[in-house]
Amino acid sequence: MKPLHILAAMLLSTLVVQGVENFISKLVDIPAGEYVPLYTTDKTPRKVAAFRIDVTSVTKREFLDFVLKNPRWQRSKVSKLFADKSYLKDWKSDTDPGPDLDSPVTYVSWFAARAFAKHHGKRLPTVDEWEYVGRADATKANATEDKDYTQRILNWYAARPPAVLPSPKTFPPDVYGVRAMHGLIWEWNEDFNNAMVTGESRGDSGIERKLFCAGGALSATDVRNYAAFMRFAFRSSLKGSYTTANLGFRCAADAVVKQSTKN
Repeated sequence: MKPLHILAAMLLSTLVVQGVENFISKLVDIPAGEYVPLYTTDKTPRKVAAFRIDVTSVTKREFLDFVLKNPRWQRSKVSKLFADKSYLKDWKSDTDPGPDLDSPVTYVSWFAARAFAKHHGKRLPTVDEWEYVGRADATKANATEDKDYTQRILNWYAARPPAVLPSPKTFPPDVYGVRAMHGLIWEWNEDFNNAMVTGESRGDSGIERKLFCAGGALSATDVRNYAAFMRFAFRSSLKGSYTTANLGFRCAADAVVKQSTKN
């Protein structure tokens, strides 16, 4: 007969997996389009290819399932190269996130987020993809000209976060069916540390020299978009091992290529 602590661990793993199967965020299709980034060498819209993105950010329940299957990403085992000392600091132990399993996982590094995405056959969204979807509200794919849209985001940035973050499922969907791009947590992007690169070409390694302290607005494409300025500044301050109380992630994937039915 197995010891009680082993039986308890097996039961916990079963319950977690069952919960993940019931809650796992599903990818939704985002059509190709274009948008004007906050910082670019001109105001020419940047094309965004079709892709898929998770409906919600990753929850503690989902991340617990991941660390149970990948123990090297547990709090006491993770390499210090890949996560700072605050990694999963709000968890009670390596495999106990506490009772709020449906809250978004935070205190998670970029390296850990990428590992989670790879484990599930996904990736992190690029900054362009995230910002492209993040422009949407409940009725429009691009709500950035709506003062109320921007003010709601700024109000959230200025507010004190709740002691327990709510489930992302409680947030209303936007026009794509995506929930809580704003108003819940900040989210990692695949290329978060490329903020200072100005070009789109793979061969362009130019650095935007105007991004000095008071120069940010000089090279911005929309000086009214204060929320985008704040996201830009936050991303630029990060390193891949950093973890914070309000930083989590959601996953993305390339668009599915439909096979031709013609003979």
